[in-house]
Amino acid sequence: MESQRLRRRLVGAVLTALTVAATLVAPALASAQPCSDVTVVFARGTGEPPGIGRVGQAFVDALRPQLGARTLSSYGVNYPASYDFLLAADGAADASAYVANIAQSCPATRIVLGGFSQGAAVIDMLAGVPPLGNRLGAVGPMLPAPAVSKVAAVAVFGNPATKFGNPITSSVFGGRAIDLCTDGDPICSRGRNPFAHRDYTAMAHQAANFVAGLV
Repeated sequence: MESQRLRRRLVGAVLTALTVAATLVAPALASAQPCSDVTVVFARGTGEPPGIGRVGQAFVDALRPQLGARTLSSYGVNYPASYDFLLAADGAADASAYVANIAQSCPATRIVLGGFSQGAAVIDMLAGVPPLGNRLGAVGPMLPAPAVSKVAAVAVFGNPATKFGNPITSSVFGGRAIDLCTDGDPICSRGRNPFAHRDYTAMAHQAANFVAGLV
């Protein structure tokens, strides 16, 4: 008899706990939005920790208030961002797969590509642009044509391909792209001021203004 009472109490406690858990989880699930109105796929620069990096964050922060009530999400391209430049191809493969997935699962989402320094080279690869001219060739997978058409805008900062006369504005993304290079930056120009390559957060608003007009 006592064992039956204990069993009933145990079952009651479990059911109560499950009810409370369901009450707490339900609002979170209800408010979840699997597809945002705009998503930024950003490749960070060399040596930055995983994520979208400081330039990517400055860009997203500058773009957000320009979208009004529309939702904005971001994705940090998954790649080493190490000093082994050939591994940037891993970033192109990851970004390509992510964009293809978003295009299929969230067809109404406006996709924005972006990258800083080596991350800009990742985006170059998606456009079929050789990031280091004839020195290295195209490297990495190009974004498939159906996915290219899903990209609303592109913003790259300190792009190495620009130094070799291949700005992303001359790629398949054409007028949908902005390619920013600070004066004296030796990575994207013939300049000789290495400190100029660090100052791209100041250009985040310029890129955001351009992109906002396209998304």
